[in-house]
Amino acid sequence: MIVLAIGDVVSSSGCEFLRKRLPQLKKLYNADLVVVNGENSADGNGITPYSAQHILDSGADVITGGNHSFRRREIYDTLSTNPFILRPDNFPKNAPGSGYCVVDKGSYLAAVINIQGTVYMDALESPFDCADRLVKRAQDDGCKIIIVDFHAEATSEKKAMGYYLEGKVSAVLGTHTHTPTADAQIIGNSTAYITDLGMTGPYNSVLGVCPHQSISLMKDKLPVRFSAAEGECYLCGAVIDIDKSTGVAKSIEPIQIF
Repeated sequence: MIVLAIGDVVSSSGCEFLRKRLPQLKKLYNADLVVVNGENSADGNGITPYSAQHILDSGADVITGGNHSFRRREIYDTLSTNPFILRPDNFPKNAPGSGYCVVDKGSYLAAVINIQGTVYMDALESPFDCADRLVKRAQDDGCKIIIVDFHAEATSEKKAMGYYLEGKVSAVLGTHTHTPTADAQIIGNSTAYITDLGMTGPYNSVLGVCPHQSISLMKDKLPVRFSAAEGECYLCGAVIDIDKSTGVAKSIEPIQIF
């Protein structure tokens, strides 16, 4: 089976570009499951019910999140009621939503897990302990195919998670840094891995933000109100081929679409 994983969608322009390109990509790769990180899909940061529905209507099966998942309070009820809109599971248990879902594809089940790193990020439950718990849950639910969105800052933490989950999951896909990495591989002949899928949004930007605003913040050290950059967009992600009977990844191909 083919999994199409899309990196962090940024702002309404990223949402519109996803809608423009995703149907073509699903057909091109004959994708069975589409996972999209949408934690920055709302203008001004975070995710709203509107931007989440836009992503789902564009062809995503599951939306994953990250450290901005709770930025907009209007998404809280949606996180609690829609099982296919995830947030990192290692946030405190009183937070709305979940970082785990199962997609029923008829002849097989696929679990999607969303976890956040803790190196240079919030002090949450250990992502490794969280991974252990959710992988066991997926196995107990009868899922051979297990996809992990690991939303983390540090390359080393992401790489460590990839090796930690070798042979236990089908794929460990890094998100958060908005910059696609050139290290896609199959770890241990079983688990697809990439440090970061990249982003979907304005190409001439600093992680989706107007460059002059980012420069001003870093140079002058004074507060700056960020806004999404304008202009040409691109879509980053990866295509993963998985044996649906075993959950073993056969290949991973990074993609960048303009």
